[in-house]
Amino acid sequence: MATKGVIDLEDEKKEEMIPEEEPKEEDKGAEPEKKAPRKSDESKKLRSRLDAAEKKIKELEAAAAENDDRYKRILAEYDNFRKRSQKEKETVYSDGVSDAVMGLVPVFDNLAYAEKYTGADPDKFAEGVKLIIDSFPAALDKMGVFAFGEPGETFDPEIHNAVMHVEDDAYGEGEIVEVLQKGYKYRDRVIRHAMVKVAN
Repeated sequence: MATKGVIDLEDEKKEEMIPEEEPKEEDKGAEPEKKAPRKSDESKKLRSRLDAAEKKIKELEAAAAENDDRYKRILAEYDNFRKRSQKEKETVYSDGVSDAVMGLVPVFDNLAYAEKYTGADPDKFAEGVKLIIDSFPAALDKMGVFAFGEPGETFDPEIHNAVMHVEDDAYGEGEIVEVLQKGYKYRDRVIRHAMVKVAN
């Protein structure tokens, strides 16, 4: 019985003395395995990204709608402006024609009145025609039109049209000797160039 107890003790010591297995070479550099993330965490992240994308889409849709509305309003305003400008242009032209006719009608009335006396005293008829001619510049003046071109002026190709030329030391260079046809201006715009005879 005593021998058996000794053997058991020796067996226990052997078991205690068995060295632990050293880790294999391939396992020495390996990192410890990480636990796989939970599915619920991944779902939360995906849901968060999806919510952010949906929010961004709504913002872009709102901005696009606002830009579309602004574009339509600008287009409508431009169309109204174009129509208004066209109408104003037509009105201005009509007003201009009306003013011109109203300025010339009195001259025509006087001519029609003078026609009745063509067989009367020639002197009176000539006097009447002169009065009509004298009233014509006043009619033009009301429309902002004035005549130009007088002998003695210096020739200006911008407003004069030289149709004749004469060499005469009595006149200066480029001096207008004779006005064959008066010119007319509306403000700064030449309606008709003065037809002139120029010296030297």
